Amino acid sequence: MLVLLMGRKPETMLQLVTGLEQTDLKFATGTSINDLKDAFSVEFPAAVIMGAGLPLEVRLSIIKYVFEHSKSTTVHMKDWASGSSGMLPFVTGIVQGLFAKTDE
Repeated sequence: MLVLLMGRKPETMLQLVTGLEQTDLKFATGTSINDLKDAFSVEFPAAVIMGAGLPLEVRLSIIKYVFEHSKSTTVHMKDWASGSSGMLPFVTGIVQGLFAKTDE
Protein backbone atom coordinates (compact mmCIF):
# COMPACT_ATOMS: atom_id res chain seq x y z
CA MET A 1 0.00 0.00 0.00
CA LEU A 2 1.39 3.39 -1.04
CA VAL A 3 1.04 6.65 0.91
CA LEU A 4 2.01 9.87 -0.85
CA LEU A 5 3.31 12.67 1.39
CA MET A 6 3.03 16.11 -0.18
CA GLY A 7 4.73 19.19 1.22
CA ARG A 8 6.49 22.43 0.37
CA LYS A 9 10.07 21.26 1.09
CA PRO A 10 11.40 17.99 -0.35
CA GLU A 11 13.98 17.58 2.43
CA THR A 12 11.26 17.90 5.08
CA MET A 13 9.18 15.19 3.40
CA LEU A 14 12.19 12.84 3.31
CA GLN A 15 12.90 13.49 7.00
CA LEU A 16 9.27 12.70 7.72
CA VAL A 17 9.55 9.31 6.03
CA THR A 18 12.65 8.59 8.12
CA GLY A 19 10.73 9.46 11.30
CA LEU A 20 7.86 7.08 10.58
CA GLU A 21 7.88 3.65 12.16
CA GLN A 22 8.75 0.86 9.81
CA THR A 23 5.56 -0.54 8.36
CA ASP A 24 4.45 -2.52 5.38
CA LEU A 25 3.43 0.76 3.76
CA LYS A 26 5.45 2.34 0.98
CA PHE A 27 5.96 6.08 1.14
CA ALA A 28 6.54 8.46 -1.73
CA THR A 29 7.03 12.20 -1.44
CA GLY A 30 6.27 15.17 -3.60
CA THR A 31 5.96 18.93 -3.72
CA SER A 32 3.86 19.54 -6.83
CA ILE A 33 0.94 18.37 -8.92
CA ASN A 34 3.46 16.83 -11.33
CA ASP A 35 4.88 14.70 -8.51
CA LEU A 36 1.34 13.55 -7.73
CA LYS A 37 0.71 12.62 -11.36
CA ASP A 38 4.01 10.72 -11.48
CA ALA A 39 3.03 8.72 -8.39
CA PHE A 40 -0.39 7.92 -9.85
CA SER A 41 1.22 6.70 -13.06
CA VAL A 42 3.08 4.03 -11.08
CA GLU A 43 0.54 3.05 -8.40
CA PHE A 44 -2.63 4.56 -6.99
CA PRO A 45 -1.87 5.66 -3.44
CA ALA A 46 -4.13 4.53 -0.61
CA ALA A 47 -3.78 8.04 0.82
CA VAL A 48 -2.41 11.44 -0.07
CA ILE A 49 -1.33 13.49 2.95
CA MET A 50 -0.59 17.20 2.50
CA GLY A 51 1.18 19.67 4.71
CA ALA A 52 -0.26 23.14 5.21
CA GLY A 53 2.76 24.83 3.61
CA LEU A 54 1.65 24.04 0.08
CA PRO A 55 -0.06 26.97 -1.62
CA LEU A 56 -3.84 26.75 -1.59
CA GLU A 57 -4.08 26.46 -5.38
CA VAL A 58 -1.68 23.49 -5.34
CA ARG A 59 -3.65 21.76 -2.58
CA LEU A 60 -6.90 22.31 -4.47
CA SER A 61 -5.42 20.94 -7.71
CA ILE A 62 -4.15 17.87 -5.82
CA ILE A 63 -7.61 17.22 -4.35
CA LYS A 64 -9.26 17.66 -7.74
CA TYR A 65 -6.81 15.31 -9.46
CA VAL A 66 -7.18 12.60 -6.82
CA PHE A 67 -10.97 12.69 -6.88
CA GLU A 68 -11.06 12.65 -10.70
CA HIS A 69 -8.67 9.68 -10.96
CA SER A 70 -9.39 7.41 -8.01
CA LYS A 71 -12.42 6.12 -6.17
CA SER A 72 -10.36 4.69 -3.30
CA THR A 73 -7.58 7.20 -2.52
CA THR A 74 -8.23 9.33 0.56
CA VAL A 75 -6.94 12.90 0.93
CA HIS A 76 -5.79 14.38 4.24
CA MET A 77 -4.73 17.98 4.90
CA LYS A 78 -2.82 19.03 8.01
CA ASP A 79 -3.75 22.21 9.80
CA TRP A 80 -1.52 25.27 9.78
CA ALA A 81 -1.60 25.94 13.55
CA SER A 82 0.31 22.81 14.64
CA GLY A 83 3.33 23.83 12.56
CA SER A 84 5.91 21.53 11.04
CA SER A 85 6.30 19.64 14.33
CA GLY A 86 2.69 18.52 14.00
CA MET A 87 3.24 16.71 10.70
CA LEU A 88 4.74 13.50 12.10
CA PRO A 89 1.92 12.90 14.64
CA PHE A 90 -0.65 13.75 11.96
CA VAL A 91 0.80 11.28 9.44
CA THR A 92 1.26 8.62 12.14
CA GLY A 93 -2.43 8.87 13.03
CA ILE A 94 -3.49 8.46 9.42
CA VAL A 95 -1.14 5.53 8.88
CA GLN A 96 -2.52 3.81 12.00
CA GLY A 97 -6.01 4.33 10.61
CA LEU A 98 -5.01 2.77 7.29
CA PHE A 99 -3.73 -0.33 9.09
CA ALA A 100 -6.92 -0.57 11.17
CA LYS A 101 -8.94 -0.36 7.94
CA THR A 102 -7.00 -3.26 6.37
CA ASP A 103 -7.37 -5.42 9.50
CA GLU A 104 -11.19 -5.38 9.33
